[in-house]
Amino acid sequence: MVVGPYRGLFDGPGIKGFVLAGFVGRMPMSMLGIGIVLLISGLTESWATAGAVAATTNVSYAVAAPLSGRLVDRFGQNRVIVPFAVMNAVALAALMVCAGFGLPEWTLYASGLLVGASSLSLGSMVRARWSNLHGGSAKLHTAFAFESVADEVIFVTGPALVTVLATAVNPYAGLVVALACMLGGCLALALQRRTQPPAQPVRTAGGSPILIPGIALLSCVYLALGAVFGSVDLITVAFAAEHGARAASGFLLACFAGGSMVSGLWFGSRNWKISLRRRFVRALGAFVVGLLPIMFIGDARVMAVFLFIAGFAISPTLITGFSLTERLVPPSLLTEGMAWISTSIGFGVAIGAWAGGRLTEAFGASNAYGFSFACALVAVVVGIGGSGLLRLPEAPSPAKS
Repeated sequence: MVVGPYRGLFDGPGIKGFVLAGFVGRMPMSMLGIGIVLLISGLTESWATAGAVAATTNVSYAVAAPLSGRLVDRFGQNRVIVPFAVMNAVALAALMVCAGFGLPEWTLYASGLLVGASSLSLGSMVRARWSNLHGGSAKLHTAFAFESVADEVIFVTGPALVTVLATAVNPYAGLVVALACMLGGCLALALQRRTQPPAQPVRTAGGSPILIPGIALLSCVYLALGAVFGSVDLITVAFAAEHGARAASGFLLACFAGGSMVSGLWFGSRNWKISLRRRFVRALGAFVVGLLPIMFIGDARVMAVFLFIAGFAISPTLITGFSLTERLVPPSLLTEGMAWISTSIGFGVAIGAWAGGRLTEAFGASNAYGFSFACALVAVVVGIGGSGLLRLPEAPSPAKS
């Protein structure tokens, strides 16, 4: 029943190629944050510094992603990916060199800023390819669901992989693997021109997608959700360390993403009768309820179970958010529009990582989870309060057709 809707999704020239390249190229999105935290906290013994450098990387990504998305819409994916990927590889190597040689702290922030600024929103580019192939059809809902599941597979395997590499092999090994995945996946995607959306040399009127009220609302919601993700990542690493299970931090984060992966497979297989707007609001409500218990847990094994449960609502929230964006944004602005969602999450992750580091040092990990819950509550209030802006024109939803 769950697998049925996914049958035939990958039939067609070039589809398997861009899906695989996008998957590999996106691996660093779950590896960079924890890899930077593990490396810098290990070298400086400061969670605050580690969180601040990770936050710097995410802030610069958040600022730059819509700009690179605009370049992609205008010039085409292949012409933008290559120079950005090379620049990103150089910047990440510089960050590791600065950390390894104990250079002044400001060099960590400078190189982290360049890493974020040169990072591409490959998820937006892959979803834009799906929209180009299946826009307006039921397959697009399933494709977006698959991409959210792929994201969660990345978030299940990435943290565990980078943690094992950093703790059991070498402090730098996780980031080296992340660099290799980014460069290989990006270049492979750039070579596949047949499936990329056509470039839009002449922009349509209307300016940036962020000026669309519905996109502005979604961006605010995902800013708060990003703060949840960023704070939970850092606080969970500290929680594991506090309870003598530092090496298990990647597993705990994998549990959080694993719940989302399971729910995403189920969510994408359903032929939903309720509107995208209602699905979005209900997913937000489920997320805040699921997050409540983690503030009161003091055992790593119990935490793994409840992080898994808390993750159930992540994929449905992301799937409906990207589907709403696809319906609200003109086709010529699609990559930039989706990049605004990604950049809001990235900016929120930066805030969450910074605040999570400060609060963990000041009050301990369990108390710091209160910040994560508060951010989830803000997302619910904003999402429900502004849900009227997400009403779509009367037309068959991809999920219904």
